[in-house]
Amino acid sequence: MSLTLSTIVDRLGGRLLGSPEFAVEGLAPLQTAQRQHIAFLSHPKYQKQLVESRAGCIIVAPAFESLAGVGRSVIVTDDPYLYFARLTRLWKHTHAPFQGPRIHPSAVIHPLADVADDAVIGPLCVLERGTRVGAGTVLKSRVTLSEGCVVGARCILHAGVVVGADGFGFAMHQGRWEKIEQLGAVRIGDDVEIGANTCIDRGALEDTVIEDGVKLDNLIQIGHNVHIGAHTAMAGCVGVAGSARIGAHCTVGGGAVVLGHLTLADHVHISAASVVTRSISQPGNYTGMFPLDTNANWEKNAASLKQLSRLRERIKALEAEVHNNKET
Repeated sequence: MSLTLSTIVDRLGGRLLGSPEFAVEGLAPLQTAQRQHIAFLSHPKYQKQLVESRAGCIIVAPAFESLAGVGRSVIVTDDPYLYFARLTRLWKHTHAPFQGPRIHPSAVIHPLADVADDAVIGPLCVLERGTRVGAGTVLKSRVTLSEGCVVGARCILHAGVVVGADGFGFAMHQGRWEKIEQLGAVRIGDDVEIGANTCIDRGALEDTVIEDGVKLDNLIQIGHNVHIGAHTAMAGCVGVAGSARIGAHCTVGGGAVVLGHLTLADHVHISAASVVTRSISQPGNYTGMFPLDTNANWEKNAASLKQLSRLRERIKALEAEVHNNKET
């Protein structure tokens, strides 16, 4: 269970300083790595850990080459974090455990579902009528694809993901809710990863769309008719309400909420725990949360917030009075 440095550099590139035959037996953080491990330095603030690390090889940027190369091997690359990410994939591919059957015998697959020849379907998965699963895609245990939903190539859907449950659509009539049938589906592009127990609702009339390269963390709720642009990433417990449109290359921090029918432009970044209450047309970083405080102070500030509208009107009146006095 090891890789030589020569194998790593041959596959991933980089400039090696040290023995090509050094055998790496595992990947580890700088602070806990031992002689048999490889680690990486991604940020200058961890220089102290770099100096103290016992790792046998460290991946660094050119600026830290001399600092890292004391008594150990070094791989020099322009982007150590990206290099380490690719190394994790190489390591897993090289040391992948036995996977068992490509389609687990407990999976329930409708005869009219279309599963690529090399797709992997895990235990207790359910693929309903008309679903499609692309080449190289892996469905972990208990994944459900409801009727007509499509998952592209090279995707990973983790345990408990539900794709294509009914959207939350009801009409009020004489004090009672009447169901609006959800007649769309869900279309997921290529290279998408969806975390455990995340739910993506089917569209009411048109499809809910997750474009190529989107990364969704655990326990995310995507409402019906939402459209998420390519290579957007969302952290755990995000909620996106129905018919929101989120652009490409966006990020949404954990626990944030995007209200329904809003539009976020490309390259919009929402901080954790924010509530997006309006559309955002310009790229940038956005935050909308009330600062943490003691409960007593929070209650005082909350009471003050309730007065803002009245205070604004008073200020406008005073400004008008000052303006009129200047004119006279």
